[in-house]
Amino acid sequence: MARIASSLAVLSGRPRVQFASLLFLPVLLLAAMQPARAAEEPVVIPAPSSDIAESGATATAVFAGGCFWGVQGVFQHVVGVTNAVSGYSGGAAETATYEQTGSGTTGHAETVQITYDPAVVSYGQLLQIYFSVAHNPTQLNYQGPDHGTQYRSTIFPVTEEQADLAKAYIAELDSSGRFEGPIVTTIEPFQAFYPAEQYHQDFLTLNPTWPYIVVNDLPKIAALKSLFPDEYREDPVLVGTL
Repeated sequence: MARIASSLAVLSGRPRVQFASLLFLPVLLLAAMQPARAAEEPVVIPAPSSDIAESGATATAVFAGGCFWGVQGVFQHVVGVTNAVSGYSGGAAETATYEQTGSGTTGHAETVQITYDPAVVSYGQLLQIYFSVAHNPTQLNYQGPDHGTQYRSTIFPVTEEQADLAKAYIAELDSSGRFEGPIVTTIEPFQAFYPAEQYHQDFLTLNPTWPYIVVNDLPKIAALKSLFPDEYREDPVLVGTL
């Protein structure tokens, strides 16, 4: 719940406005007028040295990397992605709500389930985008202003091949020296994915002027377009109504 409870409640908060945050409105308006710069800077990294061949018309990837607004927004702009749903993984069905997950005690991480066409984009390419622009994999149990295990960097592989590739790629990236610290991304067994509440879906696209989005997430979209021009799509694929 760091995005709600922080002193700059609007900059780091969810769509629940506290009255006290209005006192910061002039400061926030000034900040919004400044050029957007991501709290988590992108890192130029090589692609995995190997990839996996997935058959079928669709495949699934499940990633957690801090606030799901930004992670969802990034992958909605990736060519070959047919859906990207914000939700929760790592805990029980009965605690898969925003309020309970925000306590940091449920085992859940804010997660995005990505459906993609493996003939267009591979799991390895999605991993490269995930580590490069979607989040900072060197931050343990937080991302930027958001703190707690619910914001951890985690991959939930849905196949053994995905798990093996993720482990190998993390080792390659650690050896590359591209990041300022060791990668702390965990690989956890996938058990279930629970879609988040409707108001969290497509949040970046529907709220592009929300200060948290402006500061933390829109720069990720710009980085995706700059660093991955061949994988970038201008019009995002949206969830719509669940």
